[in-house]
Amino acid sequence: MQICRVVGHIWATKKESSLEGMKLMVLRACRDGIVTEEELVAADLVGAGIGEDVIVVSGSTARRAAGSDNLPIDAAIVGIIDTVETKREKKW
Repeated sequence: MQICRVVGHIWATKKESSLEGMKLMVLRACRDGIVTEEELVAADLVGAGIGEDVIVVSGSTARRAAGSDNLPIDAAIVGIIDTVETKREKKW
């Protein structure tokens, strides 16, 4: 799993027939709370919008989340993030 920010969506006139009706979003990966320039495309399974931070799964986990091991997707949005809380450990 990784955290990404939704930066756009894809409108495709032709795509794999098994993806018909599936919303595809453009994401930028987040590292240490900073949005990077690294972009990826993911199937939106939860109705995310542009500007939202999301949880993304990849590979076979993404295909299972979308309901079929045969879908031609490599990443899927499975959650929208409301809040991130972290605890920083003291190093002695």
